Amino acid sequence: MIGAGQLARMTHQAAIALGQSLRVLAAGPGDPAALVCADVHPGAATDLAALRAFARGCAAVTFDHEQVPPENLHALVADGIGVHPAPAALLHAQDKLVMRARLAGLGLAMPAFAAVRAPADIEAFGAEHGWPLVLKAARGGYDGRGVWMLPGPDAELVARLLAAGTPLLVEQAVSMRRELAALVARSPFGQAAAWPVVETVQADGQCVQVLAPAPGLDAELAVQAQQLALTIATELGVTGLLAVELFETDAGLLVNELAMRPHNSGHWTIEGARTSQFEQHLRAVLDYPLGDTAPTAPAVVMANVLGAATPPAMPVDERVHHLFARFPDVRMHLYGKAERPARKVGHVTVLGTDMARVRHRAALAAAWLSTAEWPDGWSPHSGASTPEVARA
Repeated sequence: MIGAGQLARMTHQAAIALGQSLRVLAAGPGDPAALVCADVHPGAATDLAALRAFARGCAAVTFDHEQVPPENLHALVADGIGVHPAPAALLHAQDKLVMRARLAGLGLAMPAFAAVRAPADIEAFGAEHGWPLVLKAARGGYDGRGVWMLPGPDAELVARLLAAGTPLLVEQAVSMRRELAALVARSPFGQAAAWPVVETVQADGQCVQVLAPAPGLDAELAVQAQQLALTIATELGVTGLLAVELFETDAGLLVNELAMRPHNSGHWTIEGARTSQFEQHLRAVLDYPLGDTAPTAPAVVMANVLGAATPPAMPVDERVHHLFARFPDVRMHLYGKAERPARKVGHVTVLGTDMARVRHRAALAAAWLSTAEWPDGWSPHSGASTPEVARA
């Protein structure tokens, strides 16, 4: 796996159960997967020599991020290395303009868009589609980075970004009900599988919760979302995981973005589905038969643990101790990352039958791990027991 972040770390855990060894290309020894994998190659994906040395002897090469020069991937393919997804498919997750143009050619519904090569392009687009608009970096943006909301023309910002070499596109701001995600897997053999469609809850440009299945989603619309993702995977030739981020609007579904790797919207599957996204990704890239995607509970919520504005004085291990005392059923995954504001340092997953209750418990657990404060005012030092502790 190219990259050694938390996605590679959780893929490593799945590889062990499959009897596989995961090799990671790590930018540094402190990367989350480098802390736990035995086979770590230091290097950058931009270094072709390092990439070739890393790939030598691998049964398959895949990714935990998209920031790999396409020419380097084509060189691996020319060397006879199995790369999944193939460079031609991955390009659609690397370049938003390429993705938009291809999906438009397939007749799929998306926000109106245009390439931006000068500030005048923004003004012309705004005159046609109205304000506000969404300005995006065509390459490299994630978790709210590389995205700018424009209430009106901003020639200075656009000129500055273009001068810095940032390729840009502009999109129509969408009036939506909520954001959804459809996660599917596809193998080289052509077998495909889909998980239930989920709702992703965003704050400050990044995902804070995933609700599985998406509450109140019309069954027909859910099937449409799954079919849409399967169609994209087939048309683009994706092998491995494909996450399709969607806008649910009054007029139907619009495609927002694509990711071709395990995705934050699928972390709930570790405990919440018969086959996790990480195991399924490995099955797909190794061309194994795919696993069952059925959920293990009627309601599953994943909440990201984000670094607090001011890291709490209480050590992480002590926070974990109190979390398990209060919520013994909460499943926790910490990534081995240093805490800093808004950084994803882990996630929690809660399963149950009532979505509102499950969501509340997940939010409490994630907030506690982040801040060492219980939002509802309960304190682990108050001496007051809770129903969860009493049952434990």
